[in-house]
Amino acid sequence: MTLSTWLIEHEAAVRLLGFVLVLALLSLAQRLWPTRNDGRWQPRQAVNLALSLLGALTLRLLFPVLAVALAMTLQPHGIGLFNLLHWPAWLEITLAVGLLDLAIYWQHRLFHAVPWLWRLHRVHHSDTAFDVTTGVRFHPLEIALSMLIKLGLVALLGPAALAVILFELLLSLGSLFTHSDFSLPPGLDRGLRYLLVTPSMHRIHHSTRRQETDSNFGFHLVWWDRLFGSYRAQPASPEAKMPIGLENWRSTRDQRLLALLLQPLQQPDTSHCNENPPHA
Repeated sequence: MTLSTWLIEHEAAVRLLGFVLVLALLSLAQRLWPTRNDGRWQPRQAVNLALSLLGALTLRLLFPVLAVALAMTLQPHGIGLFNLLHWPAWLEITLAVGLLDLAIYWQHRLFHAVPWLWRLHRVHHSDTAFDVTTGVRFHPLEIALSMLIKLGLVALLGPAALAVILFELLLSLGSLFTHSDFSLPPGLDRGLRYLLVTPSMHRIHHSTRRQETDSNFGFHLVWWDRLFGSYRAQPASPEAKMPIGLENWRSTRDQRLLALLLQPLQQPDTSHCNENPPHA
């Protein structure tokens, strides 16, 4: 049995084990080397983890097939761009992961630009702190909509199942890393930013300042922010003191699980930039 076959057969277990291990390691790291002390235990962290669980349950209830299974189903029928091409496996997987990452970048920008999508996504941004659990704080309906987009991309591209598994792992584990409450040594951070998104880079995206929230949309590869003009190197204020979240969603009541689930039904908050219609 090859490694790729083993990963495909044990995809769910690999993803769960990877998530638990990385969550534990990053939780320890942000306690040992905190940037803001947001990683100390707080009730909001339990709420964030509960949202993650509800998102996973939503996917299981709404979708008879998920991205990896769809890729496996399409491959024998030759459906999708990559199934029509006979490229080396390493090249196909590299291109597929890169294209999926590019698509997620533009999806993220879309969720900031379109008002009704922003209502879903602002649940993620209304976290008043920034730690590893922020990386799983998404409204279940946003999770479901993201899966619909992902399924469409898999059907269009027809990537190998292994490429989809690798991308899903990068997406979930990378989100934990980029939302962690620690900062890499300055030299290492600068070096990594030629290729990857770092916690310090993504922390800027969670600022309350409009010009900072509307920057650094990338999930993994920093190239897209640099290429499409959304890269921002430094926040206006030091990381440790930078205001996080949304100005009008900061009360204890706003941070409760039920309030977050109902938040997209509430009227737009015109005091924040992203509640307004997108710019021309």
